Amino acid sequence: MSVFSRLLPAFTSAYALQTVFASVFVPQQNDKYYDLGGAVGWVTTTFISLYYPSLKSKFWDGIPGPLPALSSFAPRQLLLTAAVGVWSLRLGSFLALRAIKHGGDSRFDNIKQRPFKFSLFWFGQATWIALVGLPIWLVNTLPARLNPALGIRDFGALGLYAGSFLLEVIADRQKSAWRTAKDAKEHNEPFISSGLWSVSRHPNYVGEVGIWVGIWALAASSLQTPYFPFGTTALAMVSPLFTWYTLTKLSGVPPLERAGDKKHGDSPMWQEYKKKVPIFWPWGSTS
Repeated sequence: MSVFSRLLPAFTSAYALQTVFASVFVPQQNDKYYDLGGAVGWVTTTFISLYYPSLKSKFWDGIPGPLPALSSFAPRQLLLTAAVGVWSLRLGSFLALRAIKHGGDSRFDNIKQRPFKFSLFWFGQATWIALVGLPIWLVNTLPARLNPALGIRDFGALGLYAGSFLLEVIADRQKSAWRTAKDAKEHNEPFISSGLWSVSRHPNYVGEVGIWVGIWALAASSLQTPYFPFGTTALAMVSPLFTWYTLTKLSGVPPLERAGDKKHGDSPMWQEYKKKVPIFWPWGSTS
């Protein structure tokens, strides 16, 4: 069996679960649970990627016995699995609770009444899980004994992941606190421009890109072993690159910037904010 054919269980898990969610929520025109579906998809796909050989032996081949203990996996596999688990549970619960509380996601206002297009978003979510999680899915196919020991570069990757995760969490909490204060009429600011939002117009997305660069870097040493074909490490870069492209060119920054222009376009305060604060990277361009 080729290395890449071993990815089939993870990919199948990602698409199968989103198909189930779509079959339930597309007929209902219900987008409240879209982000929750994504979080569940990440958790289940991660579990399948790590335990598929054991699950196949137990339930398909009929070989009795318990699932292997976590100690049987390589430290790198456990760290990658924990990293994506913590991230998906935190972000998924945050987005899901926000959508349920506020009655859904405005992105879907003109989409959820169109079954085919709404279905494509669920399958797009499966593609997001399959591609962005590629470094984890690949490393989890590698027998534990073949994973290199953790080194200085790996601890640097963990530091990048942790710092980026913290950046995303703080940015989200700052915006949530700002919104709560606004709802309580404690201020009348039309948009948030303080804290991390004073150095980037989308600091949470900057954190998101950093998270996946860190995960890719943590996976890199294992992807460079002879078990994988030459170029696998470069191929796995699709994870942070796809994340960056999606957030900056497709579903992240562009619609939010358009919404801001539509809502605040004539405001001198908004124009001044856009003039002074970079659109993405704190050291980058304002447009």
